Amino acid sequence: MAGIVSYGAHIPVTRIGPDTKGWDSTIEKAVAYYDEDSLTMAVSAAIDCLGNIDRRAVDGLFFASTTSPYSEKLISTTIATAVDLRDDIITHDCTNSLRSGTGALRLALDSVKAGSVNQVLVTAADCRIAIPRGSFDLSFGDGAASFMVGNTNVIATIEGSYSISDEMLDIWRTSTSKYVRSWEERFVYDEGYNRVFPLVVKGLLDKCQLKPGDITKAVLYGPDRRRHAAMAKMLGFQPAQIQDPLFGKLGNTGTAFSLMLLVAALEDAKPGDKILCASYGNGADALLLKVTDEIVKVKNKRAIKYNLGTKMMLDNFDSYLSYRHQAFADAEPQLPFRPSASCIWRERDSIYRLYGSKCKTCGTIQYPPQRVCTKCRAKDNFDNIRLSDKKGNLFTYSLDIMAAVPRFDLPMVDAVIDFEGGGRGNFMMTDKNPMEIKVGMEVEMTFRKLHTAQGIHNYYWKCMPVRDSKQTKGEN
Repeated sequence: MAGIVSYGAHIPVTRIGPDTKGWDSTIEKAVAYYDEDSLTMAVSAAIDCLGNIDRRAVDGLFFASTTSPYSEKLISTTIATAVDLRDDIITHDCTNSLRSGTGALRLALDSVKAGSVNQVLVTAADCRIAIPRGSFDLSFGDGAASFMVGNTNVIATIEGSYSISDEMLDIWRTSTSKYVRSWEERFVYDEGYNRVFPLVVKGLLDKCQLKPGDITKAVLYGPDRRRHAAMAKMLGFQPAQIQDPLFGKLGNTGTAFSLMLLVAALEDAKPGDKILCASYGNGADALLLKVTDEIVKVKNKRAIKYNLGTKMMLDNFDSYLSYRHQAFADAEPQLPFRPSASCIWRERDSIYRLYGSKCKTCGTIQYPPQRVCTKCRAKDNFDNIRLSDKKGNLFTYSLDIMAAVPRFDLPMVDAVIDFEGGGRGNFMMTDKNPMEIKVGMEVEMTFRKLHTAQGIHNYYWKCMPVRDSKQTKGEN
């Protein structure tokens, strides 16, 4: 039986909340940092989902988003390379709809059922931009979700699905628009969401011969807290059946929203639970899942709870404005070097997969990969070793107040880390408080965007302090 095998999620460490100067709202939400976008968040969610799964056994990767960093380039191929999947897999991008996440999940399920693949990794992420301090800005958040779909060790089977396609111009963004736009509010919600969403939920329940009371947990899309609550009541669900939509903690994460709430539901699910998951956007999708006994074997996922509990509040809303709303975000910085597509291609294993070299003679690990072993002097006798999923310890560091990074990220932490199991590398540090940096502290790797120049996004791995449960005060 095909279904979900594993799950994962990513919520940015950076948050805006009541203590953020200039925000002037009681709402807290997750916001991607300046070096994060939909691609990097999807990589983090995919790594969380993969866990100890054999990456050589994954046959495909589907990426869903409305905020792809490129309009004409497959993002799924970059994600697949960054998480070190095989080259001979299916990659596909699902775009232009807030329900493309559930669409990608159904596409993966159908592919597994058809027998063309055995396991497919589905990732969804969004990083939407709204007019500052507008209604959308108050509700939008950033994040990513990921699911492994397969036919063995299934933790939740997909028992049924139902979809409605509905053509209307309610909420949109053109290829040249920076901000999400919408039509008059009453039209948008009365003729769109409030009309279509109940139809898809009722359609699924009727198709599966169920009533609202038969559902253990209802995962429902909602544009904001008030309309989500009204929809849950309209559908006939009791408060205990509703999955917390996390407004005031996370925000509406667009394409990833329903799937992130599904991850949250699976975190607390028990064998036999029936979960209804519904998304919305130019129509609606609804899925019925049944949790299996395998759910108890899923452990050590960061998913939603862990991510929500680890955060760094922005002190000043202007820092957020400077990289998400104003001209700085679109300007190409004057850098002392030019990006090179050929160099990125030539070094893609060390750049994207973060491969080091391990000497076959003495076992010494080096990064970047070298032809000659620094210990035994053996030449051209190495195996590749993936370092992206290795933790490390900070060997030494320097604080650079003149680095070519945004002012609010200064001082830049230039770190030398020792990887667990061997190997040493030099990386920038992100998601950090410079006052808390100490030699010997534990760090982990995270895929980020270094800069954009001449239309090329330069992605690479940075290190970051291991996320813990304490709330850190940002110095931005």
